[in-house]
Amino acid sequence: MQLVCLDLEGVLVPEIWIEFAERTGIPELRRTTRDEPDYDKLMRYRLALLAQHRLGLPDIQKVIAGMGPLAGARQFLDALREDYQVIILSDTYYEFAMPLMRQLGMPALFCHKLEADANGVVVNYHLRMPNQKKESVRRFKELNFKVIAAGDSYNDTAMLGEAHAGILFHAPEKVIREFPQFRVTNTYAELRAAIDDAAQTL
Repeated sequence: MQLVCLDLEGVLVPEIWIEFAERTGIPELRRTTRDEPDYDKLMRYRLALLAQHRLGLPDIQKVIAGMGPLAGARQFLDALREDYQVIILSDTYYEFAMPLMRQLGMPALFCHKLEADANGVVVNYHLRMPNQKKESVRRFKELNFKVIAAGDSYNDTAMLGEAHAGILFHAPEKVIREFPQFRVTNTYAELRAAIDDAAQTL
């Protein structure tokens, strides 16, 4: 049985923090896992910036409410789900992702949770588990799935490496250079072709 694991941000939806940075005029919030491999360091940096600018979860959710999936993402995902089981493995948060999941037809999503105080100030984040993308793929393999994974950032590379086949989608050049073992795609048509090619060899 073949299973496709996809990252969310950058693959199916825009980078939420970049959108938030654009709309709030805080360029420092544009920093993502494409730039910073250390996820804890990145999140502590983000939480400090939110506190500094007195921005809370309702402010972020207001931005997300005005977002939608990337162009063609729903059609790509619907077609993919006709032929494969699909799981979204993301380092985003349920508090961010659910409006976007509804627009994508509610695919299965594994991600993390945020902790906010009574005033909506984000005070902490809680990972499902360390390295949850890689560990999820490992567990799927133990269930005898043949796993094909696709993502775009540093925090996806462990997942891609653990999968039977790993594919980069619209990744930055520095990630492509550092991880030449992964097939590179830039459009949904290329990504679907790479998934189908991988599936034929598994």
